[in-house]
Amino acid sequence: MGQLEGKVALVTGGSAGIGLETARRFTREGAQVYLTGRRRDVVDAAVADIGGDVTGIVGDVSVLASLDALFATIAERSGRLDVLVANAGGGRLIPLGDISEEHYDTTFDINVKGLVFTVQKALPLLSAGASVVLLSSVAGIKGLPGMSVYAATKAAIRNLARSWAIELAPRGIRVIALCPGPVATPGFAESVAQLPDDDDGSTVTVPMGRLGEAREIAAAALFLASSESSYVTGSDLIIDGGQAI
Repeated sequence: MGQLEGKVALVTGGSAGIGLETARRFTREGAQVYLTGRRRDVVDAAVADIGGDVTGIVGDVSVLASLDALFATIAERSGRLDVLVANAGGGRLIPLGDISEEHYDTTFDINVKGLVFTVQKALPLLSAGASVVLLSSVAGIKGLPGMSVYAATKAAIRNLARSWAIELAPRGIRVIALCPGPVATPGFAESVAQLPDDDDGSTVTVPMGRLGEAREIAAAALFLASSESSYVTGSDLIIDGGQAI
């Protein structure tokens, strides 16, 4: 029997990278999984790749009507949520002098607004004892050049986890911030492509000397989603190869 046998899980941004590997691992562990993404072709490809009891829903977490439709579908088909992984997010490397209003608004809308209302709108469906995993980042802990706006959103997520852990404790709902370091995903590759020509995105700042793998972050998400972490809430789980040291 898998660690999530009989559980209903939602992974936002589950069509690629860390989200895809998390949805895959949850499915293997027996969960009925819903995953979201903004592009139909990518969502459909993810569902086909994972197989099993997984449903793909196209939507944008920064659009509240899209979230309403998402949770209406889950309510109709499953009636509850036992695990929520708020993973949808992103950002670009932009130094302070080049930050635009559009960049600021877009980054905060997806990473903070989208996450806040994802969790809020999930509340009526969250079962007693549910697990809520918020994807933060080591960038929300450690200062990194060119990442100030993105890092600010990820730092906000860490505090949201602390506040919500207290608010939701009476329902037995645990809330944790999962903070990956640099991970070999399509999103990381896009970030490296934005660097100057003389910067190859070297992992020298990671004591372990390598990038993380999406499956390693998915394994951490599984731990936080399962009963194995039953006494963990309101804290950060840092998976970064030592980068935040």
